[in-house]
Amino acid sequence: MRIATWNVNGVNGRLPILLDWLETARPDIVCLQELKAPQDKFPAAAIEKAGYGAIWLGQPRWNGVAILARGCEPVETHRGLPGDPSDDQARYIEAAIRGILVGCLYAPNGNPIGSPKFAYKLAWNERFLAHAKMLHGLGEPVVLAGDYNIMPTDLDVYKPERWLDDALFQPEPRAQYARLLDQGWLDALRHLHPGERIFTFWDYWRNAFARNAGIRIDHLLLNPPAAARLGAAGVDTEVRAKEGTSDHAPTWIQLESPSLQGRG
Repeated sequence: MRIATWNVNGVNGRLPILLDWLETARPDIVCLQELKAPQDKFPAAAIEKAGYGAIWLGQPRWNGVAILARGCEPVETHRGLPGDPSDDQARYIEAAIRGILVGCLYAPNGNPIGSPKFAYKLAWNERFLAHAKMLHGLGEPVVLAGDYNIMPTDLDVYKPERWLDDALFQPEPRAQYARLLDQGWLDALRHLHPGERIFTFWDYWRNAFARNAGIRIDHLLLNPPAAARLGAAGVDTEVRAKEGTSDHAPTWIQLESPSLQGRG
C-alpha cells in the first residue's frame, strides 16, 4: 500500500497536475494540504472520476486538508484537531482506510518569530502532540502525514545558516518534533535514508529547484504497527519539475501487506 502526502498549494489551480500524478503514481491513500478552497469548491467530481473517494475540510483562500482513497471511501474519524473548540483553521482531518488510521495535517507556518502566528504554531503543535500520543497507543497501524512546517535537523535544509530567522527552523518547533519521535513515532523517510539530503519543498524564487536548494518539511510518521510494515519511502521530485506545479513534491511510503511481514 502506497501512502502519499502532498501540499498541493491550491487544489483547483493544480488540478490537472494532481490528476496526472494520481493516474501515473496510483497511490492508495493521499493526504493533501493547502487546498485553498472552501468546502463547496473542492473538486470532488474530478477526484471521483479518477477513482478516488475523498473527505475534506475546506477553507477559503488558505489552509484546507483532504484524504483520498483509491477505490473506496475513507471513513472519517476526526474533523479538526482536538483541544481547542475555538480554532476554526482547517488544518487536520483523520480517517480509517483499509485497516489503517491516517491523520492528515497542515501545521501552521508561524512566521514571523515572536508574533501571535508563532505562538499559535507552538500551541497547535502541543495539541497535535497530545492527540498523537493517544493515537500512538492504538493497536492498529497509524500514519500521520502532512506538511509539518518543521525542518527537524540541519540535514533537512540546504544551507541552514540562511534559515536561522525562520519559524520553521527554530529550536522550539524542532524540539516539539523531537518529542513526537520520543513518543515512539518513526520518521519514515529519514529512517530509510538516514544520511541523505532529501528535500520536499523548493521555493519558487532564485531557481531553487534547479539548484536543489530545498528543505524537508513534509513528513510521514508511523506508529510501531505501521513501522513494522515499512518497505520504502521517497519523494516524487519529477512532479515539482512540472510547469505551474506546487512548490512541494509528493512524499510517499510503501507499506507491505501484513502477510508479507517477516518473509525474506
